Amino acid sequence: MKYLRLIPSDTNFNFLKFKKIAFVFSSLIILGSLFSLLFNSLNYGIDFKGGILLELRSNNVALFNIDDLRNKVSSLNAGETSIQKFGKETDFLVRIQKQDGDEKQQIKVIENLKKLTKDNYSIRRSEFVGPVVGEELKMAGLLAVSLAMLSIMLYIWFRFEWQFSIAAIIALTHDVFSTIGLFSILQLEFNLATIAAILTTAGYSINDTVVIFDRVRENLRRYKSKDHYFIYNKSINETLSRTVMTSITTLIALFIIFFFGGTVLSDFSLAMIWGVFIGTFSSIFVAVSLLTFFKIHKGEKIMDETIVPEYERD
Repeated sequence: MKYLRLIPSDTNFNFLKFKKIAFVFSSLIILGSLFSLLFNSLNYGIDFKGGILLELRSNNVALFNIDDLRNKVSSLNAGETSIQKFGKETDFLVRIQKQDGDEKQQIKVIENLKKLTKDNYSIRRSEFVGPVVGEELKMAGLLAVSLAMLSIMLYIWFRFEWQFSIAAIIALTHDVFSTIGLFSILQLEFNLATIAAILTTAGYSINDTVVIFDRVRENLRRYKSKDHYFIYNKSINETLSRTVMTSITTLIALFIIFFFGGTVLSDFSLAMIWGVFIGTFSSIFVAVSLLTFFKIHKGEKIMDETIVPEYERD
């Protein structure tokens, strides 16, 4: 039975030939992310830095005037504010910095804005996050990412060998750090949804890496007379079809979410899109290339190296 293949089953690309270029490219991404984090930091959302968030909807799109809305919000003299289009033409997010004082002061600002806008706008949602809660959420997010990466490292260590674990965690750190750097460079809002995107990206990336590492381990035992360079390249080629198909199908869904999912999901989906791209790149060009710096034992032979079933090459 014939079926469509995006990647031929007999590919023989020399991926490791480009490992130096890949390392330079990855280094530039990491350095760019580091400099951006040092000088721009992150554009923390209300989840982390605290403040007031309101979702407004104009009662009459024909009478809607964003300058009028901006003037009403500015008249509150509540400090730093921002107005962002949200979903429909009539929907907007209003962000106001945390007010001095206790929770009563925050509620007072919300009530004053309701009075100013009650004739032309309806408030569909209002939120307030205090600075203490914001710091707690920030630490919880950092802890979640750290524990996820530690757990992944231990899993790879037990399933394969310590060399594989080191290569996997370096590639994974590369993916996570570059995703955070993307948000810093573009000054996108960094919130709890971004943390969720980073954790999802980490899971996606390590899944790709594990598939390739699993084939590397099998081929190390199968091709005793071949050098490690040949085995690593062959393993990447044999799993290439699966890697590409998984990435394409995932990206199709993510691009649909990005273009049609509205403002709430746009940053989340952008983080995921970048995560899929960089995760696929690191699995092929970073994780496996790092194995070339270690002396890995081939193990016991499992089958004759001239016999490679068709399903093993897909």
